Amino acid sequence: MLIVQKYGGTSVGSIERIKAVAEKVAAFRSRGDQVVVVLSAMSGVTNNLTAMAYELQKQPSPREMDMLLSTGEQTTIALLSMALQEMACPARSYTGAQVRILTDNTHMKARIKEIDSEKIRHDLDQGTVVVVAGFQGVDENGEITTLGRGGSDTTAVALAAALKADECQIYTDVDGVYTTDPRVVENARRLDKITFEEMLEMASLGAKVLQIRSVEFAGKYNVPLRVLSSFEDGPGTLIVSEEELMMEMPLISGIAFTRDEAKLSVIGVPDVPGMAFKVFGPISDANIEVDVIVQNIGADQTNDITFTVQKKDAEAAAKILEKTANDMGAKGIRVDDKVAKVSLVGVGMRSHAGIASRMFETLSKEAINIQLITTSEIKVSVVIEEKFLELAVRALHVAFELEKPPA
Repeated sequence: MLIVQKYGGTSVGSIERIKAVAEKVAAFRSRGDQVVVVLSAMSGVTNNLTAMAYELQKQPSPREMDMLLSTGEQTTIALLSMALQEMACPARSYTGAQVRILTDNTHMKARIKEIDSEKIRHDLDQGTVVVVAGFQGVDENGEITTLGRGGSDTTAVALAAALKADECQIYTDVDGVYTTDPRVVENARRLDKITFEEMLEMASLGAKVLQIRSVEFAGKYNVPLRVLSSFEDGPGTLIVSEEELMMEMPLISGIAFTRDEAKLSVIGVPDVPGMAFKVFGPISDANIEVDVIVQNIGADQTNDITFTVQKKDAEAAAKILEKTANDMGAKGIRVDDKVAKVSLVGVGMRSHAGIASRMFETLSKEAINIQLITTSEIKVSVVIEEKFLELAVRALHVAFELEKPPA
């Protein structure tokens, strides 16, 4: 098999952990697999480098930031290669520029355009483990670029796609994708398989196991993606296309949630064309992302427009809305930053009715009031009071029979 493995910052956070990764990689090679390893910087290194940059410049140059931050991964790839060589396992390290992971020229959030896989294939054919710096590439002019948050995951998936790897393995500090956060529901179950689409929804709705860009990339190029633990053995969770899961498709795969929500309402908006744009245009211009949107007409023939944003953006959004409401003759605004969003996710929803009603019934039995609702083909999300979040997740986990079977 040709396998691409990615290890995050905690997995390579010390010399002892780098040695442990080397042993794991060498074991795959010794059983006959071809292995490409993608590494992040040691945990904390990127943050420390960023802090030093801001001590020198109020607004550090994006080009120089890419030059600086790319050194973190360069350190780990060299150290892992040394560790493998010490174990008599041939290994060779490459930066993104040396492989030639070609990107656009947008510093600090570049997009991969293409990958030259010739050097890697040559080394693999010679029995060498190839160790590649994650998070970085190079543009047409030879300038070092970085891929932004979650960039090492993206590097790994892109390499797996370019090499037509049998599997891309993402090693993290958790042993797979769970039906919900085990810190909230003690008997949450690790999923053996989940679809790309479900994983995208889970990631966008609050699950932090994988970065969205890497899942999008894997889905686009149909790269089998497996989430595993760096610190304990186990099968992890395999992320595959919906077609590969057809025969064993569950009704609901998981429950995602986020506390990072604030709800804003514009009250008494005149019921005339263009009002929604007058509300959301200035919000968009301020680069504030809007999530759930609900509009309803009151008895006095005016509209109330309600939506959610990230908590960090609530204050800025409220200031914009105060001016907007005044300009359009609305009655005023309301802000509530004590809300949370809970979401059911499952491709099985496409072929089964009654999911939403069962969700609403479950929350009703717990006396939890639903403030906003949004749906898609494979998701139902509700906004509720933040203090009821954990109760809601536990109740839904039981109602949809997601818990582990008895030991």
